[in-house]
Amino acid sequence: MLALLQRAGTVLALALVFAALTEHASAHDVRPAYLKIDQLAPERYALIWRTPLFSGAPLPVVLDLPETAKELSTPKVQTLSGSAIERRLIDVPGGLAGQRIGFVGLEATITDVLVRISDGEGDHTTTLVRPSRPWIEFGADRSTLAVAMTYLRLGIEHILFGIDHLLFVAALLLIVRDWLMLVKTVTAFTVAHSITLALATFGLVHLPPGPVEIMIAASIVLVAVEAVRRERGQTSVAIRWPWIVAFVFGLLHGFGFAGALRDLGLPQGDIPLALLMFNVGVEIGQLVFIAAVLAAVAAVRQVVAMPRWAVLMPSYAIGIAACFWMFERLEASFV
Repeated sequence: MLALLQRAGTVLALALVFAALTEHASAHDVRPAYLKIDQLAPERYALIWRTPLFSGAPLPVVLDLPETAKELSTPKVQTLSGSAIERRLIDVPGGLAGQRIGFVGLEATITDVLVRISDGEGDHTTTLVRPSRPWIEFGADRSTLAVAMTYLRLGIEHILFGIDHLLFVAALLLIVRDWLMLVKTVTAFTVAHSITLALATFGLVHLPPGPVEIMIAASIVLVAVEAVRRERGQTSVAIRWPWIVAFVFGLLHGFGFAGALRDLGLPQGDIPLALLMFNVGVEIGQLVFIAAVLAAVAAVRQVVAMPRWAVLMPSYAIGIAACFWMFERLEASFV
């Protein structure tokens, strides 16, 4: 039984490394598309349609405008790092009220679309379109609760699909072995990234995204190395006081979260609410991940004593994946 579990664990660890080294294991590959609609006149609208790029190709989703919509100019397409942006100017006789905009092909993806609508008088509404219902109908009011739930959901999805952030948390779990220290460590990470997320969102502090992503990958490597050192009986500041490391690198990860939130777009009238709910969503996703990891470890321990490789193998796997991301991001910064 033990030998079987060892073989299964080794195969699983190697599979994780292989997955992490593939192109789609980069951080935040599941990014939502974004549609911004600004009403310029009773029947005229400016559209900004941003789709994420995967392997250099845009998301295979196209806008399906109302049949009565008239294009006033040729759509302008701009390709940026990680996304493609299309700008349109349209007239819709009678306005968009009661009309529908569809997202053809969205049902075949796992990507959401964040839609932000401005009525031209200072009021904004935000909604999230999911693949199971790939269209938006105009006319329904978007309440404060609806906006809050939209950004709560985005925060949860961002952390659960943000593989680099999850691997950082997983590496911390390999170092921390008692509940009190785990609470301190998780709390320190939460407080730290909440601080920088707020500062960056309100424009008080800004760091370029490229170096931030490189340093996030480097932070994962460092914590993975510390996990190996702890298993070998060595000690360090990170091993004795992991909450300090969690706080310091949590500040860095907060800038990463802020970059994602900027990409999603923020409703100007609801920035504090959107920021709060996005952060709460991140914490919910993080706690779900921690609970899942601890439950899996507890289940294995009911069957067999945890062998030494049960800590070493994941530590090496996390370190290898993070090294790959670090060099990949370094290369991208010089392109």
